[in-house]
Amino acid sequence: MRASLETNDKFVPGSIRTKERMLMIWTGIVAIAVLIVAYANGANDNFKGVATLIGSGTTDYRKALAWATATTFAGSVAAFFLATRLVMTFAGKGLVPDCLISNPAFLAAVALGTGLTVLVAARFGIPISTTHGLTGALVGAGFMAIGTQLGFNTLGKKFFMPLLVSPVLAIIFTASIYFVMHHSRMILGITRKSCLCIGQKVISLVQLGLENGQTMTISEIKIPGVFVGNESSCQAKAIETYEGKFLGVNAQTILDSLHFLSAGAVSFARGLNDTPKIVALLIAAGAMGLQWNMFLVASVMAIGGKFGARKVARTVSTRITSMNHGQGFTANLVTAILVIFASGWGMPVSTTHVSCGTLFGIGLVNGTANGKVISSILGAWFLTLPIAAILSAGSFFVLSRIGG
Repeated sequence: MRASLETNDKFVPGSIRTKERMLMIWTGIVAIAVLIVAYANGANDNFKGVATLIGSGTTDYRKALAWATATTFAGSVAAFFLATRLVMTFAGKGLVPDCLISNPAFLAAVALGTGLTVLVAARFGIPISTTHGLTGALVGAGFMAIGTQLGFNTLGKKFFMPLLVSPVLAIIFTASIYFVMHHSRMILGITRKSCLCIGQKVISLVQLGLENGQTMTISEIKIPGVFVGNESSCQAKAIETYEGKFLGVNAQTILDSLHFLSAGAVSFARGLNDTPKIVALLIAAGAMGLQWNMFLVASVMAIGGKFGARKVARTVSTRITSMNHGQGFTANLVTAILVIFASGWGMPVSTTHVSCGTLFGIGLVNGTANGKVISSILGAWFLTLPIAAILSAGSFFVLSRIGG
């Protein structure tokens, strides 16, 4: 009896160590799979925010990529404070039972299904949605695990509706806002060469009346002045009536600056919206803490954008539609507003669907939409969910058997 007890005492610690070791292995597998998603997200999504900068000729690929990487990373950092609700949404809460959410085989399968789908699309230059891929992967692995017990009500309200509605809203808002901005510019007579000048205006005077009824004779007075004209008239008027340095900014310079800011806002919104979705899988697996997970995912997304974004960049920048500076700015403005609003409310909209939707809207407005390319993108969007579902279901089938 004593020998039996001693044997059991020796066995229990070894069993615990074995379980701890297996847990560490599974956590590592989930982490690697999730980082594949982060890299794929960077490769497929990183350039969408700055695509209009290239398409309108505002800047070159290298500068646009650097701006996208910096602002996306900033959005990822901000997600730690502003978008934690999305972490819960994409952990699968309400879609699958809580016991399955913590199953490492399930988490790894979801990540693999998503990552492989988005990577293949990036390889062929097709802009698809990581959000859409994650949704399909959750459904596929969940269906393989529990069949028809999936929370279909949650699936419709929290996942499908935002994904379906957001690109339609993007098209409508972009077309409407550009129409208003374009006609307002025409009515005001503003052109690319219009110039806003600000400086110290010199007014010649002979006498200045004082409050007590007396007068004071002076030769001139200097006051701040603002006037609008074209570049040549601004320069001529400035030389004639302005003293010292004056600030002269033409409309094109102002628009380009606003365009850069709007592109940065879109990339910031993308980081804010996408990072929590990917981090959710790491959190569910118990890998490190929220802060470290956010930083790790943001870093790998930046690497994916640096080395894998060129083909998707070409598609979204030049193949969907041609555009001018104002049209590019409008598209970015609408995308940033919609995505930031959705992130704050925990709605899993796709930055891809919204940004491409705004480009579709611009193409409809200016009549240069490439129907063939748009049709292929829409076809890819339609296939994203079932392909990700099939890949994640297959991955779960294999991994669940490896895990015993």
